[in-house]
Amino acid sequence: MAFVRVSNLKKTYGDVTAVDDISFDIQKGEIFGFLGPNGAGKTSTVNMMIGLSRPTAGDVVIDGIDVRRKPKQAQAIMGIVADESNLYKDMDGFENLCFCAALYGMRKEERELRARQLLEQFRLKEAGRRPFKAYSKGMRRKLTIAAALIHSPRILFLDEPTTGIDVESSRQIREMIVKLKEQGTTVFLTTHHIEEAERICDRIAFIAKGQIVASGTVAELMQRISLDRAIHFVTGIQDDEFAFELQKNFEGSQVERKSDHSLVMRLQERLELFPVMEFFHHHGVAVYEAKELRPSLEDVFVRLTGIESSILKKEKGGGK
Repeated sequence: MAFVRVSNLKKTYGDVTAVDDISFDIQKGEIFGFLGPNGAGKTSTVNMMIGLSRPTAGDVVIDGIDVRRKPKQAQAIMGIVADESNLYKDMDGFENLCFCAALYGMRKEERELRARQLLEQFRLKEAGRRPFKAYSKGMRRKLTIAAALIHSPRILFLDEPTTGIDVESSRQIREMIVKLKEQGTTVFLTTHHIEEAERICDRIAFIAKGQIVASGTVAELMQRISLDRAIHFVTGIQDDEFAFELQKNFEGSQVERKSDHSLVMRLQERLELFPVMEFFHHHGVAVYEAKELRPSLEDVFVRLTGIESSILKKEKGGGK
Protein backbone atom coordinates (compact mmCIF):
# COMPACT_ATOMS: atom_id res chain seq x y z
CA MET A 1 0.00 0.00 0.00
CA ALA A 2 1.26 3.49 -0.84
CA PHE A 3 2.61 5.57 2.05
CA VAL A 4 1.06 8.72 0.53
CA ARG A 5 -2.08 8.63 -1.60
CA VAL A 6 -3.36 11.80 -3.27
CA SER A 7 -6.73 11.17 -4.89
CA ASN A 8 -8.62 13.52 -7.24
CA LEU A 9 -7.27 16.57 -5.42
CA LYS A 10 -8.73 19.90 -6.48
CA LYS A 11 -8.37 23.49 -5.28
CA THR A 12 -10.21 26.51 -6.59
CA TYR A 13 -9.94 30.18 -5.66
CA GLY A 14 -13.15 31.75 -6.90
CA ASP A 15 -13.18 31.20 -10.66
CA VAL A 16 -9.51 30.13 -10.72
CA THR A 17 -8.64 26.43 -10.58
CA ALA A 18 -5.16 26.12 -9.05
CA VAL A 19 -5.13 22.33 -8.75
CA ASP A 20 -7.27 20.37 -11.17
CA ASP A 21 -8.19 16.82 -10.12
CA ILE A 22 -4.69 15.38 -9.60
CA SER A 23 -3.82 11.94 -8.25
CA PHE A 24 -0.50 10.28 -7.39
CA ASP A 25 1.05 7.85 -4.90
CA ILE A 26 4.35 7.94 -3.00
CA GLN A 27 5.97 4.83 -1.59
CA LYS A 28 7.55 4.66 1.86
CA GLY A 29 11.21 5.69 1.88
CA GLU A 30 10.97 7.28 -1.56
CA ILE A 31 12.26 10.67 -2.72
CA PHE A 32 9.42 12.10 -4.79
CA GLY A 33 10.14 15.18 -6.92
CA PHE A 34 7.41 17.68 -7.78
CA LEU A 35 8.40 19.96 -10.67
CA GLY A 36 6.64 22.86 -12.29
CA PRO A 37 6.88 26.61 -12.93
CA ASN A 38 5.35 29.41 -10.88
CA GLY A 39 1.57 29.19 -10.92
CA ALA A 40 1.57 25.49 -11.81
CA GLY A 41 -0.10 24.44 -8.56
CA LYS A 42 2.86 23.20 -6.53
CA THR A 43 2.33 25.31 -3.41
CA SER A 44 -1.43 24.79 -3.40
CA THR A 45 -0.88 21.03 -3.62
CA VAL A 46 1.67 21.02 -0.80
CA ASN A 47 -0.52 23.18 1.45
CA MET A 48 -3.37 20.69 1.06
CA MET A 49 -1.04 17.76 1.69
CA ILE A 50 0.29 19.25 4.95
CA GLY A 51 -3.15 20.33 6.21
CA LEU A 52 -2.71 24.09 5.86
CA SER A 53 -5.37 24.41 3.18
CA ARG A 54 -8.65 22.55 2.81
CA PRO A 55 -9.18 20.89 -0.59
CA THR A 56 -12.14 21.91 -2.70
CA ALA A 57 -12.42 18.22 -3.52
CA GLY A 58 -10.37 15.05 -3.18
CA ASP A 59 -8.36 13.37 -0.44
CA VAL A 60 -4.82 13.10 0.93
CA VAL A 61 -3.95 10.07 3.06
CA ILE A 62 -0.47 9.81 4.63
CA ASP A 63 0.52 6.62 6.45
CA GLY A 64 -3.16 5.76 6.81
CA ILE A 65 -4.10 9.19 8.23
CA ASP A 66 -6.71 11.25 6.40
CA VAL A 67 -5.13 14.73 6.35
CA ARG A 68 -8.43 16.45 5.64
CA ARG A 69 -10.18 14.92 8.66
CA LYS A 70 -7.24 14.65 11.07
CA PRO A 71 -4.76 17.41 10.15
CA LYS A 72 -3.12 17.63 13.61
CA GLN A 73 -2.51 13.88 13.75
CA ALA A 74 -1.05 13.95 10.25
CA GLN A 75 1.17 16.97 11.00
CA ALA A 76 2.67 15.12 13.96
CA ILE A 77 4.41 12.71 11.57
CA MET A 78 5.55 15.44 9.16
CA GLY A 79 8.65 17.57 8.92
CA ILE A 80 8.03 20.73 6.91
CA VAL A 81 10.77 22.94 5.45
CA ALA A 82 9.40 26.08 3.82
CA ASP A 83 11.32 28.20 1.34
CA GLU A 84 11.89 30.82 4.07
CA SER A 85 13.17 29.84 7.51
CA ASN A 86 10.95 30.33 10.56
CA LEU A 87 13.75 29.96 13.14
CA TYR A 88 14.63 32.65 15.66
CA LYS A 89 17.49 34.95 14.59
CA ASP A 90 18.79 35.73 18.10
CA MET A 91 18.83 32.11 19.28
CA ASP A 92 21.84 29.98 18.50
CA GLY A 93 21.58 26.76 16.53
CA PHE A 94 21.38 24.49 19.57
CA GLU A 95 18.70 26.65 21.22
CA ASN A 96 16.61 26.75 18.04
CA LEU A 97 16.64 22.98 17.74
CA CYS A 98 15.79 22.48 21.41
CA PHE A 99 12.93 24.98 21.15
CA CYS A 100 11.48 23.14 18.14
CA ALA A 101 11.80 19.84 20.00
CA ALA A 102 9.93 21.29 22.99
CA LEU A 103 7.03 22.19 20.69
CA TYR A 104 6.70 18.46 19.96
CA GLY A 105 6.65 17.64 23.68
CA MET A 106 10.11 16.08 23.82
CA ARG A 107 11.72 15.88 27.28
CA LYS A 108 14.75 18.10 28.04
CA GLU A 109 17.36 15.33 27.95
CA GLU A 110 15.85 13.82 24.81
CA ARG A 111 15.69 17.11 22.89
CA GLU A 112 19.22 18.18 23.86
CA LEU A 113 20.61 14.81 22.75
CA ARG A 114 18.69 14.98 19.48
CA ALA A 115 19.83 18.58 18.88
CA ARG A 116 23.49 17.62 19.33
CA GLN A 117 23.05 14.64 17.00
CA LEU A 118 21.55 16.82 14.26
CA LEU A 119 24.20 19.53 14.61
CA GLU A 120 26.81 16.81 14.12
CA GLN A 121 24.94 15.22 11.22
CA PHE A 122 24.48 18.53 9.41
CA ARG A 123 28.09 19.63 10.01
CA LEU A 124 27.00 22.52 12.20
CA LYS A 125 28.60 21.44 15.49
CA GLU A 126 31.03 24.37 15.60
CA ALA A 127 28.27 26.84 14.68
CA GLY A 128 25.84 25.40 17.24
CA ARG A 129 26.53 28.16 19.78
CA ARG A 130 26.48 31.02 17.29
CA PRO A 131 23.29 33.07 16.75
CA PHE A 132 21.20 32.03 13.76
CA LYS A 133 21.44 35.54 12.29
CA ALA A 134 25.22 35.06 11.91
CA TYR A 135 24.79 31.95 9.74
CA SER A 136 25.41 31.93 6.00
CA LYS A 137 22.46 31.13 3.70
CA GLY A 138 23.64 27.55 3.31
CA MET A 139 24.01 27.08 7.08
CA ARG A 140 20.55 28.57 7.67
CA ARG A 141 19.02 26.15 5.20
CA LYS A 142 20.73 23.20 6.82
CA LEU A 143 19.63 24.19 10.32
CA THR A 144 16.07 24.72 9.07
CA ILE A 145 16.04 21.17 7.68
CA ALA A 146 17.54 19.88 10.93
CA ALA A 147 14.75 21.60 12.88
CA ALA A 148 12.14 19.86 10.72
CA LEU A 149 13.77 16.53 11.56
CA ILE A 150 14.00 17.10 15.32
CA HIS A 151 11.03 14.80 16.06
CA SER A 152 12.10 12.10 13.56
CA PRO A 153 9.16 12.59 11.15
CA ARG A 154 8.08 9.81 8.82
CA ILE A 155 7.77 12.20 5.88
CA LEU A 156 9.74 15.38 5.11
CA PHE A 157 8.34 18.13 2.86
CA LEU A 158 11.12 20.20 1.28
CA ASP A 159 10.36 23.36 -0.68
CA GLU A 160 13.28 24.42 -2.90
CA PRO A 161 15.96 23.20 -0.45
CA THR A 162 18.98 24.37 -2.48
CA THR A 163 17.72 27.65 -3.94
CA GLY A 164 20.02 30.62 -3.42
CA ILE A 165 22.79 28.82 -1.54
CA ASP A 166 26.40 28.02 -2.39
CA VAL A 167 27.46 24.95 -4.37
CA GLU A 168 29.06 23.14 -1.43
CA SER A 169 26.03 23.57 0.83
CA SER A 170 23.76 22.40 -2.02
CA ARG A 171 25.88 19.27 -2.42
CA GLN A 172 25.78 18.57 1.32
CA ILE A 173 22.00 18.99 1.42
CA ARG A 174 21.53 16.60 -1.50
CA GLU A 175 23.72 14.04 0.30
CA MET A 176 21.65 14.47 3.47
CA ILE A 177 18.39 13.97 1.56
CA VAL A 178 19.70 10.70 0.13
CA LYS A 179 20.82 9.57 3.60
CA LEU A 180 17.37 10.33 5.00
CA LYS A 181 15.88 8.09 2.31
CA GLU A 182 18.34 5.33 3.25
CA GLN A 183 17.15 5.66 6.87
CA GLY A 184 13.55 5.14 5.75
CA THR A 185 12.28 8.73 5.67
CA THR A 186 9.92 9.59 2.82
CA VAL A 187 10.81 12.88 1.12
CA PHE A 188 8.51 15.12 -0.93
CA LEU A 189 10.69 17.60 -2.80
CA THR A 190 9.55 20.63 -4.79
CA THR A 191 12.28 22.11 -6.94
CA HIS A 192 12.89 24.05 -10.13
CA HIS A 193 16.34 22.45 -10.52
CA ILE A 194 15.59 19.71 -13.04
CA GLU A 195 19.11 18.27 -12.86
CA GLU A 196 18.80 18.06 -9.05
CA ALA A 197 15.56 16.08 -9.33
CA GLU A 198 17.12 13.82 -11.95
CA ARG A 199 20.06 13.14 -9.65
CA ILE A 200 18.33 12.24 -6.38
CA CYS A 201 14.62 11.53 -6.95
CA ASP A 202 13.25 8.01 -7.23
CA ARG A 203 10.17 9.27 -9.05
CA ILE A 204 9.09 12.64 -10.42
CA ALA A 205 5.82 14.33 -11.31
CA PHE A 206 5.56 17.28 -13.70
CA ILE A 207 2.73 19.69 -12.93
CA ALA A 208 1.58 22.44 -15.30
CA LYS A 209 -1.57 24.56 -15.15
CA GLY A 210 -2.82 22.60 -12.16
CA GLN A 211 -2.58 19.18 -13.80
CA ILE A 212 -0.07 16.33 -13.60
CA VAL A 213 1.21 16.00 -17.16
CA ALA A 214 3.53 13.06 -16.46
CA SER A 215 4.96 11.07 -13.56
CA GLY A 216 7.30 8.13 -13.08
CA THR A 217 10.96 7.26 -12.77
CA VAL A 218 13.44 9.12 -14.96
CA ALA A 219 13.66 6.05 -17.21
CA GLU A 220 9.87 5.84 -17.50
CA LEU A 221 9.61 9.54 -18.33
CA MET A 222 12.26 9.13 -21.02
CA GLN A 223 10.16 6.40 -22.63
CA ARG A 224 7.08 8.64 -22.73
CA ILE A 225 8.40 10.66 -25.65
CA SER A 226 10.39 10.14 -28.80
CA LEU A 227 13.51 12.27 -28.69
CA ASP A 228 15.92 12.88 -31.53
CA ARG A 229 19.33 11.24 -31.31
CA ALA A 230 22.39 13.46 -31.44
CA ILE A 231 26.08 12.80 -32.04
CA HIS A 232 28.73 15.35 -31.12
CA PHE A 233 31.84 15.34 -33.34
CA VAL A 234 34.98 17.12 -32.18
CA THR A 235 36.80 18.23 -35.33
CA GLY A 236 38.89 21.11 -36.61
CA ILE A 237 36.32 21.97 -39.26
CA GLN A 238 35.42 25.63 -39.72
CA ASP A 239 33.50 25.28 -42.97
CA ASP A 240 29.72 25.80 -43.04
CA GLU A 241 29.65 24.17 -46.47
CA PHE A 242 30.87 20.86 -45.07
CA ALA A 243 28.10 20.89 -42.44
CA PHE A 244 25.57 21.46 -45.23
CA GLU A 245 27.00 18.60 -47.30
CA LEU A 246 26.94 16.26 -44.29
CA GLN A 247 23.28 17.03 -43.63
CA LYS A 248 22.42 16.64 -47.32
CA ASN A 249 24.14 13.25 -47.55
CA PHE A 250 22.32 11.69 -44.57
CA GLU A 251 18.59 12.02 -45.06
CA GLY A 252 16.57 13.09 -42.03
CA SER A 253 19.57 14.59 -40.26
CA GLN A 254 20.20 18.13 -39.04
CA VAL A 255 23.76 19.34 -38.62
CA GLU A 256 24.78 22.30 -36.49
CA ARG A 257 28.28 23.77 -36.39
CA LYS A 258 29.18 24.95 -32.89
CA SER A 259 31.32 27.97 -31.99
CA ASP A 260 34.22 25.68 -31.02
CA HIS A 261 34.19 24.25 -34.60
CA SER A 262 32.69 20.95 -33.47
CA LEU A 263 29.54 19.54 -35.10
CA VAL A 264 26.30 18.20 -33.65
CA MET A 265 24.37 15.84 -35.91
CA ARG A 266 20.73 15.21 -34.91
CA LEU A 267 18.77 12.26 -36.26
CA GLN A 268 15.29 10.91 -35.73
CA GLU A 269 16.50 7.30 -35.75
CA ARG A 270 19.68 5.52 -34.74
CA LEU A 271 22.33 5.63 -37.46
CA GLU A 272 25.43 3.48 -37.90
CA LEU A 273 28.49 5.56 -37.14
CA PHE A 274 30.80 3.96 -39.72
CA PRO A 275 29.23 5.56 -42.84
CA VAL A 276 29.39 8.96 -41.17
CA MET A 277 33.04 8.49 -40.28
CA GLU A 278 33.74 7.40 -43.86
CA PHE A 279 32.13 10.64 -45.06
CA PHE A 280 34.43 12.66 -42.79
CA HIS A 281 37.47 10.70 -44.02
CA HIS A 282 36.50 11.09 -47.67
CA HIS A 283 36.40 14.87 -47.23
CA GLY A 284 39.69 14.96 -45.37
CA VAL A 285 38.16 16.03 -42.06
CA ALA A 286 39.85 14.68 -38.95
CA VAL A 287 37.56 13.52 -36.14
CA TYR A 288 39.11 13.61 -32.67
CA GLU A 289 36.07 12.47 -30.73
CA ALA A 290 32.55 11.21 -31.47
CA LYS A 291 30.04 11.00 -28.63
CA GLU A 292 26.31 10.35 -28.48
CA LEU A 293 24.44 13.07 -26.62
CA ARG A 294 21.80 11.42 -24.51
CA PRO A 295 18.51 13.26 -23.81
CA SER A 296 18.17 14.72 -20.33
CA LEU A 297 15.21 15.06 -18.00
CA GLU A 298 15.24 18.72 -19.01
CA ASP A 299 14.54 17.69 -22.62
CA VAL A 300 11.65 15.52 -21.42
CA PHE A 301 10.22 18.35 -19.30
CA VAL A 302 10.26 20.80 -22.21
CA ARG A 303 8.67 18.29 -24.59
CA LEU A 304 5.90 17.22 -22.19
CA THR A 305 4.98 20.61 -20.74
CA GLY A 306 5.84 22.97 -23.59
CA ILE A 307 7.59 25.14 -20.99
CA GLU A 308 11.18 26.16 -21.65
CA SER A 309 13.48 25.01 -18.85
CA SER A 310 15.07 28.48 -18.78
CA ILE A 311 11.74 29.85 -17.52
CA LEU A 312 11.68 27.28 -14.73
CA LYS A 313 15.26 28.13 -13.71
CA LYS A 314 14.48 31.83 -13.35
CA GLU A 315 11.83 31.06 -10.76
CA LYS A 316 12.00 29.98 -7.16
CA GLY A 317 8.96 27.73 -7.47
CA GLY A 318 5.84 28.17 -5.37
CA GLY A 319 2.84 30.18 -6.43
CA LYS A 320 -0.63 28.82 -6.70
